[in-house]
Amino acid sequence: MNYIDANKAAWEEAFNNRKPNWGDDNYIRLKKGNFEFFDSDMKNEIQNMSFHGKTVAQFCCNNGRELLSLVLDSGADYGYGFDIAENILEQARETAKKADIKNCEFINCSILDIPDSYYDKFDFIFFTIGALCWFKDLTKLFEKAGACLKSGGTLMINDGHPLASMLAFPGEDEFDPNDLCRVAHSYFRKEPWIGNKGMCYMSIEYESKPFTDFSHTMSDIINGLSANGIRTVKLNEYDYEIGNIGSDIFDRKGIPLSYILIAEKD
Repeated sequence: MNYIDANKAAWEEAFNNRKPNWGDDNYIRLKKGNFEFFDSDMKNEIQNMSFHGKTVAQFCCNNGRELLSLVLDSGADYGYGFDIAENILEQARETAKKADIKNCEFINCSILDIPDSYYDKFDFIFFTIGALCWFKDLTKLFEKAGACLKSGGTLMINDGHPLASMLAFPGEDEFDPNDLCRVAHSYFRKEPWIGNKGMCYMSIEYESKPFTDFSHTMSDIINGLSANGIRTVKLNEYDYEIGNIGSDIFDRKGIPLSYILIAEKD
C-alpha cells in the first residue's frame, strides 16, 4: 500500500473516531456569513478579490467548511471540493444541504488523481492549513493544480510556516517549555513523519492506522509553483499559529508560524 492509500484509510478511521459532534454545527456557523471559517488576514485577502461569475476549488477540502464559506459569502458561481476521505466528504455534503448551499460539490479522490475533465476549469484554487504536508513531491502536486487552473487564474495557500517544523510542539519528546525557540528538527528534513495517535483536532486519541506526512521548505513551495508556470505575486508571513496545536505558547513571540501565498498561472 502506498502512503496516499494508507493516509486515506487513516483519515477515514479518524473521522469514525471523531470527537462528539465534531463538525455537526458547521451549517449554523455558515449562516452567520462574513467568511466565518477564515481568520482576519485570510478574510482580508479574499475580500480584496472578485469572485463573481468564477469557479473555485479547494484541494484537500476536509469537511468542506472553508469552501462552503467562500462560495456562500464571496458570490462565486460554483465551488468544487476534492478530498481523499469519503466519509469526511459526506459530512461536507450534509453541511451544504443543511445550509442550503446548492452550488458546491465534493469529489472523492487523491489530488494527484484528479481527472482531466477538471483541467482548465478553475479561476481560483486554494489550499488551507495542513494540506501540502500530505504530499511528498510538491512539484507533482502543483503540476496538477496548474493543469486545473485557468490561464491567469489565482492559487492561494494559507498554511503553517515551514520554519515552524523546526520547533518541538507540546506532546513531542523534544518539547521544552523553557526553551521554545530551540531547534529540535532540521529545516531540510526529508524523512516522513509517522503518526499513530489519531488526528488530534478531529478525533479522540487512540492507536490509529499510520498517518504519513512530509516537511517542505519555502523554496520547495515557490520552486514547485514556478516549475509549473505559477508565479508567486505575494507572500505574507505571520507570527501566529493557525493549526491549533500550541498557539497559546508560540503566538506573538517573533516566530514565523503561518503564511499566505498568492500566485497566478501565467
